[in-house]
Amino acid sequence: MQLKGKLAVITGAGSGIGRQLAVEAARRGLTVALIGRRADALHGTLEMMDQQRNHVALPGDITDPEIRIALKNYIAHWWGRLDVLVNNAGVLAVGPLASTSDAELERLMKTNVIAPAALIRELLPLLHRGAPSRVVNIGSMFGDIAYPLFGAYSASKFGLRGLSIALRREFKEFGVGITYAAPRATKTDASSNFARLIDPLRMRVDDPAKVARDIWAAVARDADSVYAKGPERLFVLVQRLFPQLVDRSLEAQMADTRVRAFLMSQNASPTTLEVGLRSSGST
Repeated sequence: MQLKGKLAVITGAGSGIGRQLAVEAARRGLTVALIGRRADALHGTLEMMDQQRNHVALPGDITDPEIRIALKNYIAHWWGRLDVLVNNAGVLAVGPLASTSDAELERLMKTNVIAPAALIRELLPLLHRGAPSRVVNIGSMFGDIAYPLFGAYSASKFGLRGLSIALRREFKEFGVGITYAAPRATKTDASSNFARLIDPLRMRVDDPAKVARDIWAAVARDADSVYAKGPERLFVLVQRLFPQLVDRSLEAQMADTRVRAFLMSQNASPTTLEVGLRSSGST
């Protein structure tokens, strides 16, 4: 896809990867509509963008059906088509399933899976008009590798990856491509619980600006997926072929005293979690 002159919608554009995706899109010559819950954060992103094109900030929560319809009507009226939709908005939850509430589970699935699917559905007629067009779904390495303590989050990202694969096959004849991006953790993941687990679980942390550059490069070459380079990419392949090896590796990481301290702070039993992890390899 030739990116210069294209029209793009980016959700979750007020911070992190979403902000950098918007900045990089503007640098590459796209006109961008920024979507996010906080108007001040969106305007902060606008101030960082190349202003040669008429970018727009549209505050709103994409989990709200009325906001999704309003966005569709705005794009239809002012642009008449859509070339790229980037579903970046998402939420992160860390902790044992035993301490995860129904409300938290619903928030994860609604934000990370249901809202992106519904937004694609709403904007599909505009993507048809822009064809060849593309949807970019920002997932996570947790959508391939299911870490303990990230069960609900992993489930939501596995769902987004499955949605991406299915829609890629469903939309191919209409000229609407799907790119699934699976970045590692980034420096802007602000959850204190998450930060406590980065070192003991041996996670690498990426710069959001680099992630954004890699994603737009993948869109430019019409790639179906883009994964971080490094050992995690190998880990994904091992997970698919030899999941028991990944089980053993994660079990060793879970034995780290810092992980045990985290579990105790969450009123969870390390012993129970270890038994569950070992059992998962035999089912």
